[in-house]
Amino acid sequence: MIKIFRFLKPYRIPLIFVIVLVFLQSLSELYLPTLMADIVNHGVVKGDIRYIWRIGLFMLLVAFGGIITSIAASYFSSRVATGFGKTLRSKVFSHVERFSLEEFDKLGTASLITRTTNDITQIQQVLLMMMRMMVSAPLLAIGGIIMAMSKDKTLSLVFVVIIPVLVGAILLIAGRGIPLFKIIQKRIDRLNLVLREGLTGIRVIRSFNRTEHEAKRFEKANFDLTETSIKVNKVMAAMMPTMMLVLNVSSIAIIWYGGIRIDNGSMAVGDLIAFLQYAMQIMFSFIMVSIMFVMVPRASASAVRINEVLDTLPKIKDLEPGQAAGNTGLDSAEDALSKEYGESERVDEQDEYEQYEKSEEYVVPSLKGYVEFDNVSFSYPGAEQPAVEGITFKAMPGEVTAIIGGTGSGKTTLISLIPRFYDVGNGRVLVDGQDVRDLPQEELRAKIGFVPQKAVLFTGSIADNIRYGNEAATDEEVEQAARIAQAEEFISEMEKGYEAAISQGGNNVSGGQKQRLSIARALVRRPEIYIFDDSFSALDFKTDAKLRAALKAETGESTVIIVAQRVSTVKDADRIIVMDESRIAGMGTHRELLESSGVYREIVYSQLSEEEIA
Repeated sequence: MIKIFRFLKPYRIPLIFVIVLVFLQSLSELYLPTLMADIVNHGVVKGDIRYIWRIGLFMLLVAFGGIITSIAASYFSSRVATGFGKTLRSKVFSHVERFSLEEFDKLGTASLITRTTNDITQIQQVLLMMMRMMVSAPLLAIGGIIMAMSKDKTLSLVFVVIIPVLVGAILLIAGRGIPLFKIIQKRIDRLNLVLREGLTGIRVIRSFNRTEHEAKRFEKANFDLTETSIKVNKVMAAMMPTMMLVLNVSSIAIIWYGGIRIDNGSMAVGDLIAFLQYAMQIMFSFIMVSIMFVMVPRASASAVRINEVLDTLPKIKDLEPGQAAGNTGLDSAEDALSKEYGESERVDEQDEYEQYEKSEEYVVPSLKGYVEFDNVSFSYPGAEQPAVEGITFKAMPGEVTAIIGGTGSGKTTLISLIPRFYDVGNGRVLVDGQDVRDLPQEELRAKIGFVPQKAVLFTGSIADNIRYGNEAATDEEVEQAARIAQAEEFISEMEKGYEAAISQGGNNVSGGQKQRLSIARALVRRPEIYIFDDSFSALDFKTDAKLRAALKAETGESTVIIVAQRVSTVKDADRIIVMDESRIAGMGTHRELLESSGVYREIVYSQLSEEEIA
């Protein structure tokens, strides 16, 4: 837990103020019993009214000073705690944003939400208590013992029995409670997971009439959390009665033996009153410590979970200057494209290349949007078989490359390697002739317009969602992107048009409308590379055909990669890649693959009639 307090550095000055103010407050509380003893011993016993008034007014002044310092300490401690919570949430969120999909898969979305909210709140609350109690409790305990001994050393021997009993009770109860607090946080994770699945999947749950099943799942997760919470509260509930029992027994012992010492003339009445107040302060300081022992274990478990997130380094990260992910063998996009057009090695061949440039065969290629897979293989963590294996192909600017295959053949995994959602296990993925691992992620993804398999929209207006691809896009560009994506018609039918609100997750629009808005979001970006991951599946054939025709005119100079299940979507592509069991089973045009690829023929015959094929 100490490790996480490194984020308190920006709040050092107000933290110092809190410590000083709590110190002054503790001094005022320690001084008041002595003043009370003086009033009794020198004012009440002797009947000196003026002395009582004088010391009484001074006591009020000291008490008022204690109130002021207490209020100021509360103000500064609140500012430190809330500021710390804000900083920590920001650090966790920004760190999680850099995670690759592998880290998200490992930690889980529900757990990350719990850690960013519930766990940080637990730490924030404990920090607020610690700034007050962890400073004042030791001061009151140590100061109280010293002041009590100054009143009567013999009577102070009662603390030799009381303090070990208190410490033993605190350690015993806390030792049983700490493991349970760790379990509670895991149970909260589970509850959040079930709740999140139940709310986001409500349509599926109702359509399959599984409402009762989900209610039972939630009930079990809720019961497990409740059971553990009751168990830990039973353990911690024993602490306060134990503290109060020791406190009351101690008070009786002090009054009993104090009375005997007063009868013997060894102690004044005022000193006994002061001694009793100091004893109460000492006891309450241990009660404060016991409360901390209730809170700190839970916060400690939360701190471990937060540190686990912050200590998780993203496997996909930008390289340091001068560092190379792997030897690409290519210095630029021009090198890669010259390789495509007839040159595989340039060392000591400059003259030959210059002659080739002057020949009629040479075609000046675009340097933007070139994508190449060079013997690429990738496996998900813990998987027994590679998701893709031995993949080699090139996607050129101005061409449409389509990827088709059965479910689980590796299509989505393949295109996820281009924007570095995952890093390749073997081989290289090149964009503009550079290994994607050598490019800064921001620069790489700025080249790509990605439309995911599952269309995701954000709360806000339709225009906001389209402009998500390019914040600087004008209204005309937004409308143009919507027009190409075939979204203009349904947008114009909405009451507020482009300012119509999109609800959470886009639940107030259909699946086809969500896909078209996702496509418009990619189009407004005007990237070098377009990647469509089965992005036309929710569209009818007519809209699909119109959209592809409009896209062809818009993306003529860019590299277009389409993953699709429909043959009608890919048949006009310049290059079709057929995936089967994680490998390329065929590559070519529609006509070429009909003749050469049995896998492709099987897909075609399952979807098209003989007339359509002909």
